[in-house]
Order: sequence, then structure tokens, then C-alpha cells
Amino acid sequence: MLADGTIEAFRLQAHFCREFESPLYAELLARAADDIEAGGPFAGLLAGWQGRPMPDALPLRLLGAVHRLVLDGAAPELAAYYPSAGGAVRHPEAWLALRALVAARAADLRPALDRQVQTNEVRRSAALLGGFLTVAGRTGLQLRLLEIGSSAGLNLGWDRARYEFAACAMDTPPAPGATFTPVWGAADAALVLRCGWHGARAVLAGGAHVVSRAGCDIAPVDLADADQARRLESFVWPDQLPRLQQLRAAIDVARRDPPRLTRRGAADWLAEQLAAPAAGVATVVFHSIMWWYLSDEERQRVAASLAAAGARATPDAPVAWLRLELQGTPKGDLRLTQWPGGSEELLGHGDPHGRWVTWLGGGAAA
Repeated sequence: MLADGTIEAFRLQAHFCREFESPLYAELLARAADDIEAGGPFAGLLAGWQGRPMPDALPLRLLGAVHRLVLDGAAPELAAYYPSAGGAVRHPEAWLALRALVAARAADLRPALDRQVQTNEVRRSAALLGGFLTVAGRTGLQLRLLEIGSSAGLNLGWDRARYEFAACAMDTPPAPGATFTPVWGAADAALVLRCGWHGARAVLAGGAHVVSRAGCDIAPVDLADADQARRLESFVWPDQLPRLQQLRAAIDVARRDPPRLTRRGAADWLAEQLAAPAAGVATVVFHSIMWWYLSDEERQRVAASLAAAGARATPDAPVAWLRLELQGTPKGDLRLTQWPGGSEELLGHGDPHGRWVTWLGGGAAA
């Protein structure tokens, strides 16, 4: 018995992968949906799984587990078609190899269906950057960073990267062959993040100093553990080598000065962190493309903690809530709420994979 919506989830994820420039996964997921409908090996693997196929990202849980086998050298027949393992995409050979793997290794893959997708898309920092600079410019204070749903905490180190932007149309990736120019960050930064930028760039002329950084996650990734770092890699789509390279570079940077992460739910952890005002710094609570994983109750508790902290905020101990989250469309809304005052604004839009930023806000100064 399949969970309701399983076939639809695979077809919808295939559509998303096509939109987000992964033709390999788009093809494999579309064929997998047909296989499930026909009662093939995928149907057998997924039978009896209990959950919500799309909200729980079932297709990506499965393909992440498969990719892990490929990266570990345990699926050489499929690796021949995965660029992340040095292969070259070919159809229908890639599908036939994947289908054979699922049929032969169902017992190995089944446990992964009960483990959440764990990603840490570091290029989302390109959108968050404008928000951090806005808070720093308006308050004139150093930043105290608190991230919920941190994964490995890579985006807590946003200020250690160099950002290179190319002009692009609104809500659209840069054209092939676009020229990227350094705009913000140290010239010798080990991590370089490249994406498109549409809109005014005045905000990028600002600076910021991070005085502390901490995060929480229900299953934080310990980058000192090679096995856990490999799990992060497994959820990068295998025909998107620049994303994989950026993730590995970000991991190397983070290992030199690991972020402080706590294994805790977002609402409980944040209530503790915001229990008392932090004088002399601007506290920035932020998150990116994780809100949909929280229950309605936990979302309400997070918002309540922020509102309570906002009510206690002063010009010397301000609080900001910065988030890049999906609002029913494939593009993320970059929103900022600042206290004292509690004013909320839409700063712009950002691609969930960090391919582009559309900036709607102005400069960093109030």
C-alpha cells in the first residue's frame, strides 16, 4: 500500500528539478513515477511507507540515499551516469541502472526513507547578505547571529565568503557566459559564492561585524565526521557540480572554526536564546527554506518568542527576524522584521538554490 500522493510527489519533484536545472533528476523522477504507477521496483520499495510524500520530501530522501551509494563507490553501474562521480548523463541508460539498483538494494535503501532530507545550501547566503547588511547599517551595531534549522551551520559563516554577482533579469538566473564581478567580501576568501543580482546594489556597499554565531537543528551535522559531511553531499543533485564544489569549499572553511550548534527544536532553543535582551549588539534570528518542515504549533511558538523579544527590544538591544522562505511559489521571499517597532518589509526574492537574487529594498541605512 502506497502513501496517498506518492506518484504525484515524484512527478511534482521531477517538475521542480527541471525548473531548477537538474535534467538528470527530472528524467529519473518522471520515469520513477511511471514505475510506481506500473507496480515496478520503486512501488515495491515504497510500499508501506507512512508519511506525507511531498512535505516529507520522499523523492529526495530516496534519491539522496542512492546518491550516497554512488559517492561511496558502492553503485558503480549507476555512477557511470552521475557527473558527481565522474560519469556522463545518458538516457535511458541512467534510468535502467537506477531501476536495477532499486530492485537489487531495496533493503539497503529502505531505512533512508525514514530519515529527513538534510541540506545546507550555502549559496542562499547571497540573498541573506542584503538582509544582514541592512540590519548592520540601520543599527550601527555588531551582529549576534541565531539560526534555526541550521543543518551544519554553513550559513552562519556568511561573512567569511566572497560574493561575486552577475546582472540578471528579475527572478531569473544569469545568462550562460555571464560575467561575475567581486562585490562583497575579502579578496582572499577561500569560499566564493556566485549568483545573479537584479536591482540596486547600494546595500552591498555596507559592512558588518559578527560578534557571535550559534544555531540549532533537530539533527545537526557534525562536519568533523566525514560520514555526516558525505550525507550533506548526497543531497546535492549529481548533475550540479558547482553546487557540490561550493558545498565542499564551505565545509573546509567551517571546519577551521566550527559553528556552535545545539541539537534542539527551534521553538525551545529560541525561547532560551531570547529570554533576555542582549545589550550592545543587534540580535538577528534567521532561517532559510526550512519553515515548511515545522509544525503549525512550532511556527506559532517561534513567532511568539520573537514577538516577546521584540517587545523587550531597545535601540541598544534591537532584534531582527530575517528569513528566506517559500510562499507557495518556487521562489523564496526575503523578509525582515525589526524591533523596536516591529515593522516588516519584503526585501526581495531569492532562488532556493541561490542562483539569483532580486533586490527590492534600498540601501542599508534607515
